[in-house]
Amino acid sequence: MLGWLQTLLLRWFIVAFVSFNTLLIPWLRPDLVVQHERPQDVQAAGLDLRDVYDYIVVGSGSAGSVLANRLSENASVSVLLVEAGGGESLRSEVPAAFITMSGPGYGAAEDWAFETEPQAGSCGALHGCRSQWPRGKLLGGSSAINGMLYIRGNRRDYDGWRDMGLSGWGYDDVLPYFKKSEDMRIPELQDSPYHGVGGPLTVEHYKHYAGITEDFLAAGRELGVPTNEDVNGESQFGFMKSHGTLREGLRCSTAKAFLRPAAKRPNLHITMDSTVLKVLTEREDDVVQATGVEFVKHGQVHRVLAAREVILSAGAVQSPQLLMVSGIGPAEHLKQVGVPVVVDLPGVGENLQDHVGAAGTAYLVGVPGKTSAALEIASFESAYGLTYGLGGPSFGWTFGEVMGFIASKFSDPAYPDLQLFLASASDATDAGAIHARAMGLTPEVFETMYRPVAFQDTYSCVPQILRPESRGHIRLRSASMLDPPVIQPNYLSTQRDVDLLVEGEKFCRRLLETKTMQALNVTLNPRKFPACSHLDILSDEYVACQARQYTMTIYHPVGTCRMGRPDDAQAVVDERLRVRGVRGLRVVDASVMPTVPSGNTNAPTIMVAEKAADLIKEDALQPEVVLLGELGDRPARAAKATQCVSDNRSGQCPEGRPTRTSRRANERAEEL
Repeated sequence: MLGWLQTLLLRWFIVAFVSFNTLLIPWLRPDLVVQHERPQDVQAAGLDLRDVYDYIVVGSGSAGSVLANRLSENASVSVLLVEAGGGESLRSEVPAAFITMSGPGYGAAEDWAFETEPQAGSCGALHGCRSQWPRGKLLGGSSAINGMLYIRGNRRDYDGWRDMGLSGWGYDDVLPYFKKSEDMRIPELQDSPYHGVGGPLTVEHYKHYAGITEDFLAAGRELGVPTNEDVNGESQFGFMKSHGTLREGLRCSTAKAFLRPAAKRPNLHITMDSTVLKVLTEREDDVVQATGVEFVKHGQVHRVLAAREVILSAGAVQSPQLLMVSGIGPAEHLKQVGVPVVVDLPGVGENLQDHVGAAGTAYLVGVPGKTSAALEIASFESAYGLTYGLGGPSFGWTFGEVMGFIASKFSDPAYPDLQLFLASASDATDAGAIHARAMGLTPEVFETMYRPVAFQDTYSCVPQILRPESRGHIRLRSASMLDPPVIQPNYLSTQRDVDLLVEGEKFCRRLLETKTMQALNVTLNPRKFPACSHLDILSDEYVACQARQYTMTIYHPVGTCRMGRPDDAQAVVDERLRVRGVRGLRVVDASVMPTVPSGNTNAPTIMVAEKAADLIKEDALQPEVVLLGELGDRPARAAKATQCVSDNRSGQCPEGRPTRTSRRANERAEEL
């Protein structure tokens, strides 16, 4: 009874904490409000949506915000950014509040709140055997609700893309784009050849780390894992005090980094609360042309045309969904859900990959004050420190103060295959108030595993597979974008993935045997998962069972519109991210990655968008006309279609001679 009362009090305290900061920060911290001044919706600003824009970008997340900024740098082109959600809340600024930005109860308005299909052989401890898949539904997308970790992946990941025949995607090719975005504010790394200074995206240490952080690093050294100050540098192997996309301790989303500086450009319009229903296409002479998008906003359907390109940056779940509802995807599947086939692209929605971890182990710490107590995070002292910028628990990220990259027996140290999230909290920390609900953990499992140790000093170590073998897919549930898609990740569908998680969990358990952790009187939570109660808790069999019970997404879906060579039947886009068989249409987000990078995916997605912006600008200089097709009785639209894609926008190609398509467009405009 006392435990339930404590939980209810904590939930009330969290609500009060969030309300305190939301209500009082605008009064006490006007500097933060100015910094937080969000971009305005074009219509809310008293402007009209145009009939035609040069570029339409769908989605304002980690990729879309970058594209909107970079493309609108050219004042002679117009850009429309279409976002289904609204602006960022003040709560999104607070690192410690990130877990309240998604899931039931706290952040529903800013989260698409997807969930997977029931999993066979994994997610057994989760409601319905389904994994919760939060995706950001606001400016900044998932970069506005994530854990803010700045991890790029391994050199070999990108060299592997290059070796697949994807020219321009090797590590040496993409490193300049990582550096272009970055404003590295950790002093000892500012002169590193692997980092940039002065870019839009600020990277810092978190402003608060729990006391056990240094113990994690020391324990790693005891096991032969060095403290590596920069896993994004020369070597990825080692333990590192986490780097974050932060600015003065607060979240630096792509909306803050890229959209806010560009928002007042007259050639950039942003329409919020606007859900794209489909990509508009036309076919002429066996050529399919993307002509614009149709979206619904406040109950009204709008159609806007793109004179140059439509660019999908809706993420690895919704970019393939949007392609499919627009008739671009596997023909048989589209027919089954009643979507007319425009282009048969069998790879759309396939190749789904996600980093997956084995969660659930709580390590009990016998020395008080080393870990992150829930009531310390949601306290007046914490709120006071946040309000006045003094630091404190509000500026921390308790779910991974230390990042560990290690190699199992299946790999080598130069190419780690496991990432460890070493956290100063566990599922027991908040007594089920937030974290268990966000994960979708069943009450039976929580009561058995964590209620007996609720509010005690605990930490966790979650191993994650860096290069999973399991593959899943995205499918349509219906022909409408308003219905969530079918998400089938097929977690742990290969034995190798299970074996890797076992190796990772065994390494985590070795940490508690070090002198450092023994000095803290660290012990393993002796409670067993109900489905695994017949097994010895120290056995490999138990660890494998636990992995199949508390199977945790690390929120890194990629690959569903992957890049590939011309002879790759499953490729959706080419190396310039152009959709096969459709002119004027690209995909720019994590879905184009052929394999998931060995680390968190936010920084790689920003890199993809930076590179894509240059590719788009290069292609705009080519002597090729983007023809909108039949435009009805609107001469202004037809006139727009006659313009060549060139800097002078004169209607002539760079050589001074109209192409065949531009002559036909001119004739059509004259007729209208």
